[in-house]
Amino acid sequence: MENTSKIKIQLILINFLQFFVWGAWLITIANYWFETKQWSPKEFGAIFTTLGISSVFMPAIVGYISDRFVNAERLFAFMHLCGGISIYFLTKATNPNDFFWMMLVAMIFYMPTIALCNSVSYTILTKHKLDVVKDFPFIRVFGTIGFIVAMWITNLLGFKATEGQFYVSIAGSILLVAMSLTLPACPPKAKFKSLETTNTDEISFGKALMQMLSSYKMILFLCFSMLLGAALQLTNMYGDLFLSEFKNYPQYANSLVVKGSTIIMSISQISETLFILTIPFFLRKYGIKKVMLISMFAWVLRFGLLAYGNPAEGLWMIVVSCVVYGMAFDFFNISGSLFVETTTSSKIRSSAQGVFMLMTNGIGAIIGSYGSGYIIQTFFLKSDKSFNWQPIWLCFACYSLVVALLFAVLFKHKHNPKELASIQH
Repeated sequence: MENTSKIKIQLILINFLQFFVWGAWLITIANYWFETKQWSPKEFGAIFTTLGISSVFMPAIVGYISDRFVNAERLFAFMHLCGGISIYFLTKATNPNDFFWMMLVAMIFYMPTIALCNSVSYTILTKHKLDVVKDFPFIRVFGTIGFIVAMWITNLLGFKATEGQFYVSIAGSILLVAMSLTLPACPPKAKFKSLETTNTDEISFGKALMQMLSSYKMILFLCFSMLLGAALQLTNMYGDLFLSEFKNYPQYANSLVVKGSTIIMSISQISETLFILTIPFFLRKYGIKKVMLISMFAWVLRFGLLAYGNPAEGLWMIVVSCVVYGMAFDFFNISGSLFVETTTSSKIRSSAQGVFMLMTNGIGAIIGSYGSGYIIQTFFLKSDKSFNWQPIWLCFACYSLVVALLFAVLFKHKHNPKELASIQH
């Protein structure tokens, strides 16, 4: 029993730090970029494409290595060590181009560790005869808590627009590397046996993609996954900067929203954690398509509320927009994942999930990140180069509305109450 408790505590801390090192800068990097460095929106959009670019190929490569050659916990520690070093050199960048390349290197090391962290957790829980379905969700919640704690630390220490946010992340990486090396061994699940075997495994992703593209419904689903994926990072990119810039208005300069912008934004992550618990109810009652539609219209509401919110009489709009984020983010990601689970062959299901993640967090994120930077710089900068926030948020809201309406009309999927039961079984 004592050993079991120790294992759970180790995994809780690993998951906590996994997202702590990301949360230290992800929401506040825009403040550093625009207020301290005073670089352009178009170039900033390119920075967030690094998350998508690295998500396209690195998780598959790292997963392949850990499955065949290297203990997963050692590879996990190595990736975070390299990621922390990359973030350190990121602070030395003196121009947007250097910053972009160092961020790309950092994300190449970081993004695959999200899946690797799950894999390590599953392996260790299984090895110690613990219930993965029962125990892992509780452990994973501490990842979101770690993200929130990092946001609060960055805000309360006054690091929102400074290099301090990156040093908070580096400190978390050092702790994470040290703790990873104390984990029980997670040896490769399969040995490299022959070229023939390897080739068969390597093309499973391609097989999944080809089978998915043979279905008109699945093609539509993947296209809409990409389009909605383009909206997923927009408030992470610009939300904290938007709230911080209310300091330029005398009536708002000393408001809670300005001083604690990152703390206000953390309501989104808290909401995300809570809305996960409601998904089984919504899926049983409304079905997968309607839950995905609820998510899309939630994005419209999220952006629309930000367009008209302010730190005084419009504070409720900002808070509600953060609450709505949990529904917007969770409902599509989880219901979309379940749609893939229920409509693809069991032989390609894992790879099919990879295709779904590729479209949302990969290609979609790249389009959204670069596209938003280009659009803002071209259409929504004032003469003094400051942001014209209301039209920006309304533009994002209109985009999400068009996607939602097209999805409602074009995507045909009848609710089958047995879907959820089959997944649970």
